[in-house]
Amino acid sequence: MMKVKQLSVFVENKSGRLYDVAMALGKAGVNIRALSLADTLDFGVIRLIVDKVDVAVDTLKKAGFTVSETEVLALLVKDAPGGLADVLGAFSKNGIDIEYMYAFAGSKGADAVMIFRFDDTQKALTVLSSVQGIRILTSGELYSL
Repeated sequence: MMKVKQLSVFVENKSGRLYDVAMALGKAGVNIRALSLADTLDFGVIRLIVDKVDVAVDTLKKAGFTVSETEVLALLVKDAPGGLADVLGAFSKNGIDIEYMYAFAGSKGADAVMIFRFDDTQKALTVLSSVQGIRILTSGELYSL
């Protein structure tokens, strides 16, 4: 499956809450593969890609967190000047709107991994499948990185 499950964890914007999430997942044997944190004055949203989605959801809910699952796409992007622009150009030319994105990079010279949330994920998948040089990772590939 080309879509990847992302967890969104809603937390109060106070010291130690990110630690609480990380500690709960660590104790449950869940490996965080990617993380993004956005906050407002009152609350934060932690977006996570983890290797054991079901275990993570169960663990976090038992710890009292509000958790939701969202489908995102993980793309390999050339880790070189212009690599991101090439991918974004494919979206722009085809009228695909990005709701948000975040990234993580491996070792120097390897491809970066970009996580994208689109307003229309199915349209994005259709367009991306016809663009040369863009590789969509499966959930298994992403979780094993």
